[in-house]
Amino acid sequence: MGEAPLTPEGFARELDVSRETIERLAIHLDLLERWQGAINLVGPKALRDPWRRLFLDSAQLWRHLPPHAARLVDLGSGAGFPGLVLAIMGVPGVHLIESDRRKAVFLREAARLTGAPVEIHAERIERMAGFPADVVTARGLAPLPRLLEFAARFLAPATLSLFLKGRNLAGELTEARKNWHMTAHMSPSLSEPTGVVLELQGVRRARDRQP
Repeated sequence: MGEAPLTPEGFARELDVSRETIERLAIHLDLLERWQGAINLVGPKALRDPWRRLFLDSAQLWRHLPPHAARLVDLGSGAGFPGLVLAIMGVPGVHLIESDRRKAVFLREAARLTGAPVEIHAERIERMAGFPADVVTARGLAPLPRLLEFAARFLAPATLSLFLKGRNLAGELTEARKNWHMTAHMSPSLSEPTGVVLELQGVRRARDRQP
C-alpha cells in the first residue's frame, strides 16, 4: 500500500499556516479540479495527493525565502505552482510568467478567487525585457542549464534562485557549471522522496575561455 494522501490538516501542521490560508488554498484546488477536464493543468498523479504533490511541494519554499524579499518571479507558473501558492501564503510582489494563454486565464481566475495579489505575464520568458528580482522560482520547467538562461534576465547580484528539482540534479549541475558560476545548496524535499530544493546564489555567466 502506498502513502496515504496528505490532508489539509496535515499540510497545516507541516507548515504551521493559518486556517484562512488553508481555505484560500482549498479554493485554488477546487478551481484546479474543475478546470482540469478542459485544460491539462497538472499531471493526473498529482491530483491523487494534491496537498502533498502540489501544495506542500510548492509551499516548502517559504522556509527558504530571504526575510526581506519584496519581488519574486516564478518562471513557467502553469497552474500556480509554486508562485501562486507562495502569494496566497503572503509572499509580496509575486510575478507569474506563463506563456500558455489558457493557463494564464486560469491563473487570473485563481488569483481573483483567492485574493492573491500577483502580477501575471502571459508571454514567453525569452521575450520579456526582464527586471531584477529578489527571488526566482521554478518547478518542473526545464533542465538547469536552460532554466538559468530563462532566469538570467531577472538575476541581480543578491538574487536567490529556488528551483524544485528531481533525481537528475547532479548531472544538471555538472552541465550548468560549464557556463555558469554559482553557489549551490541542496535540501531534501518535504513532498517527494527523490526531490530536492535547490538554492543558488551568486549566479553569473562564466567568462568565455580563450582557446
